[in-house]
Amino acid sequence: MIKRQKALLRDVIIIIGLTAIAVAAMAHLRDWVNRSETMRAMEQLGQKVLKYRKDSGILPAESYVTNIKKEVEAGIRLEDLGYRALWIDFEATADEILAYSEKKYRSSLLRDGYVVLRLDGRVEWMGKKEFEELLAQQQDASEINMRRN
Repeated sequence: MIKRQKALLRDVIIIIGLTAIAVAAMAHLRDWVNRSETMRAMEQLGQKVLKYRKDSGILPAESYVTNIKKEVEAGIRLEDLGYRALWIDFEATADEILAYSEKKYRSSLLRDGYVVLRLDGRVEWMGKKEFEELLAQQQDASEINMRRN
């Protein structure tokens, strides 16, 4: 090959490689921002639920949470929201899962998992396996049967 052809081939390979890296980085950044927005939306939801609980002494009904979800800034990020107030009693600890939303990532370095709202208002990210184990410990048979149907 001529020296000029080798240089051109090298440049094309470098450009293609850098473009692939940039595309992968943008996909990861998009998913990371989406997860951050979901956590922020869950925090807003948690603040409103805790205010309702403080004012009335009980957790709000699921219909109330559905209406709040429409109002919160990034409410569209809380698709498939699981709300467990029906199964939480007065003796529940602050670590009890109150609400959760699953996040799946197809083209990112991020792993699938859940954004979780605890009964005391904490919002955290949990891996799928860790969440499912914790939820299984906190659920009773009636909740499991109702969620399946």
